[in-house]
Amino acid sequence: MILALVLGLALGSGLWLVLVRIPQMRPVTFSQRVAPHLRAGRNGSRMLGEPFSAQTPFGPLGRILGPVLGDLAKISQRFNPSSEALARRLLRAGLRMSVLDFRAQQLLWSAGMTLVGAVLIGVNMAAGRFNPMLALVVLIFCAVGGYLLRDWYLGQQSSKRSRRILNQFPTIAELMALAVAAGESTVGSIERVARTSKGALSEEFSLTLAHVRAGATLAEALAEMADRIRLTAMTRFVDAITVASERGTPIAAVMRAQAQDVRDAAKRELMETAGKKEIGMMVPIVFGVLPLTIVFAVFPGLSLIDMNY
Repeated sequence: MILALVLGLALGSGLWLVLVRIPQMRPVTFSQRVAPHLRAGRNGSRMLGEPFSAQTPFGPLGRILGPVLGDLAKISQRFNPSSEALARRLLRAGLRMSVLDFRAQQLLWSAGMTLVGAVLIGVNMAAGRFNPMLALVVLIFCAVGGYLLRDWYLGQQSSKRSRRILNQFPTIAELMALAVAAGESTVGSIERVARTSKGALSEEFSLTLAHVRAGATLAEALAEMADRIRLTAMTRFVDAITVASERGTPIAAVMRAQAQDVRDAAKRELMETAGKKEIGMMVPIVFGVLPLTIVFAVFPGLSLIDMNY
């Protein structure tokens, strides 16, 4: 029964994709018809874009399912209209994808979790335990859980990348200060750091350098980098470099001061974390080790009292 249902759904989906949703059968919108004639209206450089093969790991299957997932993502976006906030979160996580691509991934995660739930329901049916209401609840829970699980994982990616950037920032700022003190310009120091170092912050500086080469000013490119990362230390660093460039202040000293501030903040955070861990360690000691110690200390005396009686 389950196998026939799965095969029927697969056949119906395949026929629907072939007969209705292939690119040749889809209606062409007005923007798609006009787009080839408006190349001069592009605001950014096409050198900064990624080819389609780099945007999806599914190859030809991605080209076939791409329009369908795009339509489903547009429909889901109507129920969650905070596209700007999501775009900022994607940039902060270092994911070079659009909001629509992320919605498509959420739908894929939801479909995967729903498939897992269907498999569990099929196993229960094979064992003779089947409850239609419970099966419906499990499928709904898996679908919604997969959709929200991708969003939670995006938050984890953003947090981990922010921590990596903060850990790399003092060293990279010192390298930039050393390059500027040796006679290089600010753009030259950014280029040297992007070429010689690796990591999340180095990738951000490489993207900033690409924007400068594409025609943006250094202040605009750095401000865009700070807006992508959204860390207080990076915002102060960009503001300090911009003000130093405008007023003629030695940039090397400013970079060293910013790096030292980040190191001091990391030390303070480490001390706060150590204090919290110390308080947390008191819980197993007070409620676990201490009662056991009291038992070992008191039990021999109680045993001697019982022997005297």
